[in-house]
Amino acid sequence: MEIRRFGTGHRRPDGPPGTRGVEAQPIHGDDHGTIAELALRPHGAISPHSNPNLTYLLVIEGGGWVAVGDERARVSAGDAVLWPPNVPHAAWTEITPMRAIVVEFPVGSEPPAGLPSETPAAQLEGGADRSAERTATVEGKPVGGLAPTPPGDPPSDRSSPEGEPW
Repeated sequence: MEIRRFGTGHRRPDGPPGTRGVEAQPIHGDDHGTIAELALRPHGAISPHSNPNLTYLLVIEGGGWVAVGDERARVSAGDAVLWPPNVPHAAWTEITPMRAIVVEFPVGSEPPAGLPSETPAAQLEGGADRSAERTATVEGKPVGGLAPTPPGDPPSDRSSPEGEPW
């Protein structure tokens, strides 16, 4: 058994390049992907950038803002954001902190031996792969985007000025 620690007291205080007010702790990294914890302080930011990996930002505490291409949305604990390969993306906070787990997969990589090859959507929805309903594709590759906005007015705690912090 191997236990890897992350969280308060285990993070690098300087954060990844291109960040401000962000601490990070790598949890795992190999040819199949990378997992890391990020902690954004109030007014922290991951500047717009892109990379060749398919990336998920899993918000586990607090909340903030994300951008994917030209879309912007408020996120909070329990939200998972898809950052597709080679599409500019960013994240930032305003007055509250945010903790997230980042999971990156190299595009075209095979899952490690012993892991199911079907999509998470297929596993969660009784075997029916509905991932295409939520993720646009171009030539079979995800192009990403944010989840559809639910009907009705947004909660009052999800309003913000239009400006981004960079």
